[in-house]
Amino acid sequence: MLFIHCELYPMEGPVISDGWIETKGPRIEKIGEMPAPSGCGRVVDCKGAKVYPGFVDAHTHLGMWEDALTFEGDDGNEETDPVTPQLRAIDAVNPRDRCFTDALEAGITTVVTGPGSANPIGGQMAALKTYGDCIDEMIVKAPLAIKMALGENPKTVYHGKDRTPSTRMATAALIREELFKAQRYLSDLKRSEKDEDVDPPEFDIKSEALIPALQRKIQVHFHAHRADDIFTAIRIAEEFHLDYVIIHGTEGYEIAKALRKKKARILSGPFFTDRSKPELHDQTPANPGILEKFGVPTAIVTDHPVIPLQYLTMCAGLAMREGMSREGALRAITLTPAEICGISDRVGSLLPGKDADLVFFFGDPLSGYEKPAAVVAGGKIIFEHFNENSDSEQ
Repeated sequence: MLFIHCELYPMEGPVISDGWIETKGPRIEKIGEMPAPSGCGRVVDCKGAKVYPGFVDAHTHLGMWEDALTFEGDDGNEETDPVTPQLRAIDAVNPRDRCFTDALEAGITTVVTGPGSANPIGGQMAALKTYGDCIDEMIVKAPLAIKMALGENPKTVYHGKDRTPSTRMATAALIREELFKAQRYLSDLKRSEKDEDVDPPEFDIKSEALIPALQRKIQVHFHAHRADDIFTAIRIAEEFHLDYVIIHGTEGYEIAKALRKKKARILSGPFFTDRSKPELHDQTPANPGILEKFGVPTAIVTDHPVIPLQYLTMCAGLAMREGMSREGALRAITLTPAEICGISDRVGSLLPGKDADLVFFFGDPLSGYEKPAAVVAGGKIIFEHFNENSDSEQ
């Protein structure tokens, strides 16, 4: 398909005020300035609509806490064991959850979803498309990361069960212990492979799940709100040379200079909510803008279902209102989360070879009162409202 007369926001490169974008199958083929090439099959006149890459929400629990259900659809936290790195998000996500449709209709075409923060080590997160019926066909990357959690949430859950961890010390100690075990397990595996007289260690699925993180093949996403918990996450990550990302980073603005020095990356949010627990005492929607000013890579996330993910653009608009640059706010829901999560080869910008996920607006997507005029996902038009007679055969 060829979309013509559109204002392109590639996110990598300058805005093209009157441009065209060609898709071929599920990929972007070419983009450029008008006039458009001929002989491209179906042509859609976008009537001057703005075109952005499909939005990316880099931290959600989509499909793991299902819409309009309670325990029946609650598959996000395995609260029977504080250390569960072997659990996989893709085994819990229900792609038929109505919220996938809500996301897609809002122009959100890629999400990272995974376990909650009840456990110090919760399981494996996955990057998924928001379109499709079979989870295996929706995967962008799985596993993407191991979810770990510090601070109030693990303490609260296991204090109520009269089990470890009930302190921040124990939470960090459990994480370290499991990482040390995995290191030793990996060392023993390598020794057995080199020396036939050495038996391999007894199979340990938890260590097996952590090996890719120790090898930096996948990330570790640390749930951390308070500044001290953020520093604990960084300390553990540096001890084990992990490729880490801080989720939430609520007090990040208070330690922004240190975060820049540590080259930390933040998935900021949800901040479009009340201060519902002690760790959120200093929450502010100015956080992303302050982090941006200090040069800390920052994406904006909803933590769905905490904030319904169809309001991702409203969150970005609020961040802009509170000091984030417009360009930074747009990048925070497109290219920046893709780069932070290591999936920018597929999504986050309008470049040839990337996934043909496009979202069209006639107004301002960050305003809070505009809906997409059209959404293209995987090279297919999900819906469009340009004009019933705007497309033709060329």
